[in-house]
Order: sequence, then structure tokens, then C-alpha cells
Amino acid sequence: MLTAIIEAAGAREAVLFSFGERPSLLTSVDAQGFALLPEPASIPLLPRHVHTLTAAAGPVLLNSSTYDVFLSSNGNVAPELFKCICPLKVRGKLAGVVALGRRPGDAVYEEDALDALQLLGNYVALAIQNHTLSQTLAQRVSENLRLLASLHGFYDNALEAFASAIDVKHVNIHGHSLRVGRYSQAIGEALGMDANDVSSLRSAGYLHDIGKVAVDRRLFEKPSSLDPQELREMKDHTVVGHQIVSHVQFPWPQIPEIVRWHHERGDGSGYPDGIRGDETPLAVRIVGLADAFDAMTSERPYRERLTVGSTLQELIRLTPQKFDADAVHALLIQIRRDAVGSNPIPVLEPDLLDLSPTGVDELAATLQHKLSHGRTYLT
Repeated sequence: MLTAIIEAAGAREAVLFSFGERPSLLTSVDAQGFALLPEPASIPLLPRHVHTLTAAAGPVLLNSSTYDVFLSSNGNVAPELFKCICPLKVRGKLAGVVALGRRPGDAVYEEDALDALQLLGNYVALAIQNHTLSQTLAQRVSENLRLLASLHGFYDNALEAFASAIDVKHVNIHGHSLRVGRYSQAIGEALGMDANDVSSLRSAGYLHDIGKVAVDRRLFEKPSSLDPQELREMKDHTVVGHQIVSHVQFPWPQIPEIVRWHHERGDGSGYPDGIRGDETPLAVRIVGLADAFDAMTSERPYRERLTVGSTLQELIRLTPQKFDADAVHALLIQIRRDAVGSNPIPVLEPDLLDLSPTGVDELAATLQHKLSHGRTYLT
């Protein structure tokens, strides 16, 4: 873990501390790069240090005026060795600290390095907590049982962090992956899927665009149409994303195929494999619909966002040729619940909702009429 942190942050030196409450003390677990760091290194903390470390929202750059705010100088290691620290927290409680020393050429830690450190810190924090708990077997068993009970919550927090990082390349797509996860979850719930399948949809929505981390930032900012080479590079994010997630053991086995196929369409016009709707699992079709819905209702450099009503009309027009009819109907159900205020947690952000319940009903009738080819049935 420390090696990964050093590489991600571009650091020459780093040390990983665990935190103990009685007494309040940081104790080194591992260190790399420091020539004269004691083993173990220890830093006693006053209550005010514990408070400021716990309250910190992310990595903190240190200088002569902030050393004493976060760290004590009473241990066997001088805080002046550290240029940046990242408090490690689990459920709001301090579990440890990552401290970085110098960078090559004594360069300062920039925003990209701090973002990478914060993202990795979510995982390191849990590992450090487990390391600390191993000191007392009974306590470790009790805590691990609680951690198992909150496993899905941990995955959600970690994947939400990844979703935010995926969308960081351009202001116009900030929040896209989080919304696709939320819309996919809502569609699955309206279809009556069980809790585990709904969790799988939400997680796949968070990660569906993970391959875009390899796409040049300038393509997200281009105000005109992409040329063929640029379009190919953009479309390749599905294949790159599939390669990334295929090597990760998720609790939900469908995530790799959803990441690869979320741009496939029912008539075979999608990419990267040109497969048809009947060949794609329902989960793929749900995330594909959620992705299209958010893209159409979000502003882009080359166009204004569409209203929810206009977006739904267009999706219905393209159903069932491109989009799954059951998934579209489930989306309409959730939007109607938003419109009447019956959703405990609204699916749409308040400024997006521009439809009355009657308007949603009319759209649902249009969808049904189209699927029945205009036929009427006598009872």
C-alpha cells in the first residue's frame, strides 16, 4: 500500500502510521525513503491534534505554521520531515495517518497528487484499522463482524469516490457517474429486482465510464463534433474500462460486461461489439438507458441540455429499437413518483423535474400505444 501511495503521489519518502487512543499516539507501521527514521517512529498527540486530524477533509500540506496544528514535536521523529499528511478515517474516526516527505527536486504536492492520495486513503484506512484491531483478538472479531455487516456501505463509499474521480476531467460531466448509478438503482427498484441486483446496478453505474480516465481531456472540452480518430478514441473507453474492471474481484459478476456493453443498442447500432438487445443482459440495458438519460439531460460543450420531458419523448421514440421497453417504463414509474412526492429519496435533482404526474402518464400511454402498435383490445 505504501508503495502504491508513493507512486501515485510522486513522493520520494512516506510513512504509514496507525493511531491508538490510549494513549493518543501515532505509531509507524511501515516507512520508505527516509534515511534516519526511527523504527518504530512514534508521535504522541494532544487532544487538539486528534481533533484537527479527525476534522481534516482530506490531505493537508504542511509548513512551519501548520506543523504544530496537526502534529506534536514530542515524539522520536520531527514533524518537519513531512511535507504532506493524509488522515485515515473509518466511519469518521481517526485510524491512522499517511505522511509524505520530499518529492523529486523538492517540488510541491499538486492537486492531482493530493486527489490520488485521498482516493487511496479510503482503502488504506480500513487496512490500518484492521491492523490495529489485531492487537486484541476479541476486539478484532467484534469489529470485523460489524465491518461485514456494513460491507455494502464500504463498497458504496469507495465506488462513489471512484465515480467522482472518473468525471473529474471536465466540469460538464461532474456527477455523471454518480447520477447514472442512482438512475440505474431506481430503474432496478421499479422493476422489483432484489437488493443484491440493485446494488450491482448502482455499482456498475458508478464504474461504467471508468475507461474514460485514459481519454484525452481535450476531447471532453471540444465544442464541435469529434473527427473519426477522436471518435474512435472516445469509443475505446468501453474496451479500456472492461480491461480495468476484469481484473477486479467484485461481489457482482456482471460489472465487467456492463462496463463494456453500456453503449450497445437493441438494433445492433451500438459499440464496441455491435450486439443486439436480446444478446445483452437486462442489467446492461438498464445502465445503458440510465447513461443515455443523464447525457441528454446534462449540458455539454457542444449543446444545451434537454428537459426531462423532451428526453423521455426521445427515449420513447427510440424504444424498443434501441432501448429496453421495460427499463424505460420503470424509469417513467420513478419519475412519476418524484412528481407526486412519494419517493423517500428523489431520483431526480429538484431543478430537473419539469413534468407533472399527468405529463408522465401521457408519456407512459404513448409508450404503451407504440409497443402495442396502436392496437386496442376489447374485454
